[in-house]
Amino acid sequence: MIQRTPKLGGIAAAVAIAMLHLGAHAQDTTTAAAPAAQPDGLNMERVVVTGTTLGSSKMKSSVSLSTIEGDAIQNAAPLSAAEVLRSVPGVRAESSGGEGNANITVRGVPVSAGGARYVQIQEDGLPVLQFGDFNFTTPDSFVKIDSTLDHLEVVRGGSASTLATNAPGGIINFITKTGEEQGGKIAISRGLGYDETRYDFSYGAPISEKTRFFIGGNYRTGEGVRDTGMSTASGGQVRGNITHELDNGFIRLSFKHLDDKTPTALPVPVSVNNQHISEVPGIDPRTVSFYSPYWVRDVTLGKNNTPVSTDVNDGLHVKSNTFGLEGSFKLGDGWTLSNNFRTADNSGRFTGIFAGNNGVVGNYTVATGPNRGQAYNGRAFSAVVFNTSIDDAGNTLNDTKLSKTFALAGGAKLTTTAGLYLSNQKLALTWNFNEYLMQATGDKPALLSNATTASATPGLVGPAFSGCCSRAVDMEYKTTSPYLNVGYEMGPVNLDASVRRDNQKATGTANQAAASTSPNAVNGLLYNPATEQMVNYKVDHTSYSVGGNYRITNNLAAFARVSDGVAFNADRILFGTPLDGSAPININTVKQYEGGVKWRSGGVSTFVTLFQAKTDESNYEATTQRSTSNRYDAKGVELEGAYSLGDFRITGGATYTHAKIVGTAAADVANIGNTPRRQAKWIYQVAPTYTFGDATVGASVVGTGKSWGDDAHTIIMPSYAIVNAFVNYRVTEKATIALSANNLFNKIGYTEIEGDGHAARSVTGRAVKATVSYAF
Repeated sequence: MIQRTPKLGGIAAAVAIAMLHLGAHAQDTTTAAAPAAQPDGLNMERVVVTGTTLGSSKMKSSVSLSTIEGDAIQNAAPLSAAEVLRSVPGVRAESSGGEGNANITVRGVPVSAGGARYVQIQEDGLPVLQFGDFNFTTPDSFVKIDSTLDHLEVVRGGSASTLATNAPGGIINFITKTGEEQGGKIAISRGLGYDETRYDFSYGAPISEKTRFFIGGNYRTGEGVRDTGMSTASGGQVRGNITHELDNGFIRLSFKHLDDKTPTALPVPVSVNNQHISEVPGIDPRTVSFYSPYWVRDVTLGKNNTPVSTDVNDGLHVKSNTFGLEGSFKLGDGWTLSNNFRTADNSGRFTGIFAGNNGVVGNYTVATGPNRGQAYNGRAFSAVVFNTSIDDAGNTLNDTKLSKTFALAGGAKLTTTAGLYLSNQKLALTWNFNEYLMQATGDKPALLSNATTASATPGLVGPAFSGCCSRAVDMEYKTTSPYLNVGYEMGPVNLDASVRRDNQKATGTANQAAASTSPNAVNGLLYNPATEQMVNYKVDHTSYSVGGNYRITNNLAAFARVSDGVAFNADRILFGTPLDGSAPININTVKQYEGGVKWRSGGVSTFVTLFQAKTDESNYEATTQRSTSNRYDAKGVELEGAYSLGDFRITGGATYTHAKIVGTAAADVANIGNTPRRQAKWIYQVAPTYTFGDATVGASVVGTGKSWGDDAHTIIMPSYAIVNAFVNYRVTEKATIALSANNLFNKIGYTEIEGDGHAARSVTGRAVKATVSYAF
């Protein structure tokens, strides 16, 4: 007898059929007036604009979505945008790279490349960058969390495939305040145990009866959370908007100026024994950064074959100047026209120290610092400086939608939306990876020399990885994406279907420096115009999404959806397949099935989703210089819940994922059937808070089960749970003092490891800060 296990796709289809069947009796089930909705911890009646064409409440929507209010985000005192996302059920955010360079995905979709390949990170409904996985230029690096943030909306799967480009896994939308409530806030924060001072401000108010404004931002100075021995964190942002209400809509102008510098955190030396990770003596992966006052200037090769001198301690430096214009207008007779435009000038530099090996104990000579020339007997490792100039990551984006709502018999409504999304994304990068010999210590390490580091530059070995990674990229990606959405509402039934046609044209050049004895060569490398790769290709894909939601009662609803979407490749394929249009261009596709229920009763509310995701992708890894081609299949269940009782509130979630590799390139065929790297079966979050009198105390636990560090299953990454905590005390009606701690118990939590086990990256150790704020 053969036992058959029903697939999640079949379950979702069955839920959809049941919903349609129940919909046939909608007239009978809605003749009596529905009771008023009870309050719920997940705020199911909140209208969400992300992943919808006109906005819809969670209770009516047929997608899995979460919202987090700005106050809750501020209480958690996140160290980065990725840290905020760790508290969202179904989201995997590896927030171990500092204040940027995070790896982000959603349930069932792999983290197989740096950044957020399958998830679009937005600010106010438009992407920060059109691609989430640019090398060294990730969108989270350009998103800073401060009091200008009103709330966060996260859509997982579903309509994200058709209502955004390069977002088959989901949409993460950081939504700014717009001055609807008059007032403001100023705050000063100070690190306790680390050197950083930060100033925050925000203010919004009406200018006239129909016009209002908002402005806010932050500025900070200091060392940052990790030990660097110098001022490596400085800068901030200012952003604002002006909104004018019309009789039939609104117009909003917005701007942002960002100029911020923070240390990066890259994998540090570790050792692996019997599949288990061990720390190297003298190197604490929670705190070490390898920034040091004893570095020399890193001299690299510019695109025009001239030397460029960089301070390694500058870390991740991002700059952005944006201007936006948004409007929505009701044209009458059910027609609505909306347009969202933004242009951004983005640039910066990524400088971080990557461990090329886990070190060798030997006899060396100190090459820099106060002990220069003295003997050093100990461990030295290969310190590879990832030095990439973000010459241009600017973009111009525009999303136009025209909607018409038709009133049908029996109170039903049919809403059709036609949209056109246009994007012009530039990417100009200059890579340089120089290798140095460095003390294996986290306390102001010096550069070293031995018989192989005879360079005129102290400690310099030469170009890393055989000179593979001195690259010049100048690209432009133009995307034209028409889309259509049809929604039907009849009593408790909501159905929708959407389709999107993404057309992308890529043009530009890419070049890799080669060894040269020319007097113009820098560190023995030179760009040869004859080796410049011309890029000129087109790629397209049609995505779709079909779903439905049935409100069984006012407090219980079921939904189901099937979707197919695409994430186009960008610079990760530039040095492989011919890109002049003569060969097929690889794309990354995700097909998803999901179905679930939403329920609330009194202070309890839950959101449960079954899901299946099938991913087909190609990838290139800079640190291994390998191209891969994999297919993945993941099934699981996602749970989000909340409970409120008086002054006590608790929110949380858990995601179970059973994932496996179902196809690979010939070289990796032995990995078929294995669990993808860094994919734990369980991830979970829980966050209780309690208010008594003028004080509020809270905590959050973010945990993950054990996972494999590589697709071949040779390295185990252990499970871990990180505890964050805060206490706020209202001194007066307007003044508040707060104490917050990230990673309260100072746990090591490995988020990634190199395939050979020589280097790994952990979440940052304990960081405690005090804040004084005043509202006015």
